[in-house]
Formats: sequence, structure tokens, C-alpha cells
Amino acid sequence: MDKIDFKTELKHLYQSGTRDFVFVDVPAMTFVMIDGQGDPNSAASYRTAVEWLYGVSYAMKFASKDLGQDYFVPPLEGLWWADDLNDFVAKNKSNWRWTMMIMVPDFITRAMYDAAVEKSAEKLADAPASLRLESFAEGRALQIMHLGSYDEEGPVLEHLHEVEIPGRKLLHNGRHHEIYLNDPRKTAPAKLKTILRQPVKPG
Repeated sequence: MDKIDFKTELKHLYQSGTRDFVFVDVPAMTFVMIDGQGDPNSAASYRTAVEWLYGVSYAMKFASKDLGQDYFVPPLEGLWWADDLNDFVAKNKSNWRWTMMIMVPDFITRAMYDAAVEKSAEKLADAPASLRLESFAEGRALQIMHLGSYDEEGPVLEHLHEVEIPGRKLLHNGRHHEIYLNDPRKTAPAKLKTILRQPVKPG
């Protein structure tokens, strides 16, 4: 049985150069999602969210073999924002809001998702109330690959918002989006690869 790697199948979404922002057109895709607030380095709700996302995602992956399908679980992704933009810029992470999510292949059914949630509940604490399976349509966006620590993204994002977006006569059209291509528990900070993406529209 061939094993699908969506980072290869959807290369334009999961791979970018590190020098220049490029346009991507992101189709509607289905994700298992959880919302929350707080510092991802210390908030218990964030750790719980990630545990549930991976628990459900791996349960769906194993169930897919009954359909004659197998795949690598796609990378963790996050949408980030703050009610006060100054909190986001100043890295007041306790006030950050987030939606963490993992992409779900088209051949996974609602029944398979429901079964995966039940299976995960056997091992994990109560599921977050916002746990859901949902379609997400992002559309036109600018993205780049960031190589290095998450805390070193600042200059890249500053260039995006102060140079790239106004210089191309664009406007924001959605939340800041990050795709984590490495496991930070197993990867040195200098070698972390993160897709930084911002949905945009004509100004």
C-alpha cells in the first residue's frame, strides 16, 4: 500500500524558498481544529489541544487503512491573532489567541472522525469544547519559509507587513498562519522550518 505524503503531493503549500515571499492559491481543505488562548510555551490548554489534534489525526490515519489508504499525518498548523494588535507585535503571548489544526484527507469521512474522537477519549482528558472537523478556505496568500527559532520570525513578518503587502498594494484577508514542518522536541531551534503565510486581497 502506497503511503501518501501531502507535503509532497501539495508541494506548493508546504514548501517555499527562504528569500522571497511568493503567492499561493490555497484551496478549501478540511481540518481537525481546536481554538484557544494563551502562551503556547506554558498554557496547559495549548498542550491539551495539540495532544487531541494528534490523537484524533493518528486514529483517523490508522482507520484509513481499512479503505486501502495510508498517509503520513500532515504537519501541525496554527492561525494566530490578538484582540489588541499591540499584544501580538509586542509578543504578549498570554493574550494571544490561536486555532491549532491538522489537515484531514478527503477520503476521511465524518463517521471516521467521530470514531477517532471516541478512541482518543479513551486515552486523553476531556476533549476541548471547540474540537471540530471543519472546512477552511484561505484563498490567495503570500508565504515564505522561515528557517530558525519561532522567536526569530519578527524581522520576516515586519518585512511582510511593512514592505511586501503595501508595496504590492494588498490588504490583509485573514489571520496569520504558520505551518510547522519539524517537531520542536526533536529539532534544534536553528533548524526549525516554518511556513509563514498571510492571506491577502487587492488593495
